[in-house]
Amino acid sequence: MEFAELIKTPRVDGVVLHRPFLPTVEGTLCLTGHHLILSSRQDNTEELWLLHSNIDSIEKRFVGSLGSIIVKCKDLRVIQLDIPGMEECLNIASSVEALSTLDIVSLMYPFFYRPMFEVLEDGWNSFLPLDAFKDLESMTDEWRLSEVNQDFSVCPSYPPLVAVPKDVDDDTLRKVATFRHGGRFPVLSYYHKKNGMVMMRAGQPLTGTNGRRCKEDEKLINATLRPGKRGYIIDTRTINVAQQAKARGGGFESEANYPQWRRIHKTIERSNVLQESLIKLVEACNDQSHSMDRWLSKLEASSWQTHVKEILTTACLAAQCIDREGASVLVHGTEGTDSTLQVTSLAQIILDPACRTIKGFQGLVEREWLQAGHPFQQRCAQSAYSNSKPRQEAPVFLLFLDCVWQILRQFPCSFEFTESFLVLLFEHAYASQFGTFLGNSAAERARLSLPEKTVSLWSWVNRPQELEHFTNPLYEANSLVIWPSVAPQSLLLWEGVFLRWNRSSRSLDEAYEEMVHIIEYNKELQNKVNSLRRRHVTWPHVEMTEDV
Repeated sequence: MEFAELIKTPRVDGVVLHRPFLPTVEGTLCLTGHHLILSSRQDNTEELWLLHSNIDSIEKRFVGSLGSIIVKCKDLRVIQLDIPGMEECLNIASSVEALSTLDIVSLMYPFFYRPMFEVLEDGWNSFLPLDAFKDLESMTDEWRLSEVNQDFSVCPSYPPLVAVPKDVDDDTLRKVATFRHGGRFPVLSYYHKKNGMVMMRAGQPLTGTNGRRCKEDEKLINATLRPGKRGYIIDTRTINVAQQAKARGGGFESEANYPQWRRIHKTIERSNVLQESLIKLVEACNDQSHSMDRWLSKLEASSWQTHVKEILTTACLAAQCIDREGASVLVHGTEGTDSTLQVTSLAQIILDPACRTIKGFQGLVEREWLQAGHPFQQRCAQSAYSNSKPRQEAPVFLLFLDCVWQILRQFPCSFEFTESFLVLLFEHAYASQFGTFLGNSAAERARLSLPEKTVSLWSWVNRPQELEHFTNPLYEANSLVIWPSVAPQSLLLWEGVFLRWNRSSRSLDEAYEEMVHIIEYNKELQNKVNSLRRRHVTWPHVEMTEDV
């Protein structure tokens, strides 16, 4: 297919661009296969280069012969283009809609992008499983790298190499894979150097209504326990949801078959609920028609902060089991590719100082999200503005980044990176010139030959001149475990993402007034937190009483 077939009108003069907090720009609008470009051809005027893949939806408006297109982006930006001529406006809108909804991966921009910078470090080779395992080998000899999934046949969503207990052979792993959802048998996620405890992740066991058993599965996870020790299974579903999963062939570990493990059920919502929550949150942030009380009411009704609290609480629980209880942990939900990864990666942020460095955090994203099989292509296909019915879209990774920001805000000197680094990852997960977040698994990325055909985001980020923009000047290496507060008054709205763009029809006075309200609101919450901390109140102890 040729892009030219989809571009009815490639160029229009006299187009006026409206953007929040910036002066209007009149210039020439051009459409290419991957970009919407507007240039005024004047000095000191910034051009607009917008990836079609960043466009979530468009709206058309007409007043006489003048047409306007409202472009709503996946990074939550909203811009307006005034286009002279109804036919030109309709053609531009039709072309943008077609180009922004292309779902053929090989036609996406990363395959056509050629970097204008010198690649000093190939990001595709920066965080290989073999290198990570060398670090593990320096701490323990109880684990090995298995090549059982070398051809992705045992588990399509796992990488070719996975860390498993040394005493468990590949034949056992194959049998366990048939007992776990999607073939996601338990693998090592994190080794706690302080006490040798580990965190594993997996898919749900396929026990079904008949209580199916797999002795190889029991052997595998028991191989991670110290003599006389018990472990914790953290199921990210409520007990009711887990019970219902049995009817569909899923289920959970019974105490009879796993007597050395204590099961705890937490409540992290499924993807469809999270997507609806994001839509409501963005709608509240963009709505200027309500009073402060009504605005806060809509914010609360979105339940976004509740989801943040639930995820952070579960991550704190996992970290508490490992560091304070001296127990190993297995984390799973249903598929093991969403809430499971939120918990395991956030627990490592809490426990491991290396994950709070720029390179360490990149490695965490690679290890616990990209290589672990989070379906980025599906989850980030739409953002908050799309008019299409949600299929498998969900802001799972955005929620994880929001949780990291909450911890960063509470411990501003313990992170080498700044908020802008987290915002960058959010933007590139939804639309990017780099191939890092393309595909849904390591298998898909290998099939698409992404390392050979695209540039890694890390190749750009790790250039010295770019690292400067993301480095926290307040950073002091902190070797301690950090325990974030999960009290409601400690969790704030992430202004850097949700309040950085506003509708173009809004006046600067209105914007300033709302920002003052938000700042005062956040200051009030911060004062409450400081008051609690002056009284030596720590983060709420997470009671482990929800086992069944």
